[in-house]
Amino acid sequence: MKRTQLYLDEKTWKSLEVRSRQLGVSVSELVRQAVREKYVTSVANRSQAMAAWVGTWKDRKDLPSAETYVRKLRRGRRLKRIVS
Repeated sequence: MKRTQLYLDEKTWKSLEVRSRQLGVSVSELVRQAVREKYVTSVANRSQAMAAWVGTWKDRKDLPSAETYVRKLRRGRRLKRIVS
């Protein structure tokens, strides 16, 4: 473990101090947890976040189907790609 120092404004420090007493952990531990959550996300966390988004646009009526969209993108270019 490495040691570092932070300068926090009074309002932030008091908020952390109150929260640390509520949770029964040190202010340092709160800061470590926050840094881990913000900057050291695990693959499991990313997968969970992505899974939460799956299907969120499935009931949209204003968008064409994915198949229609892909076919439109590919139209007229397939032969050029094969020959190239």
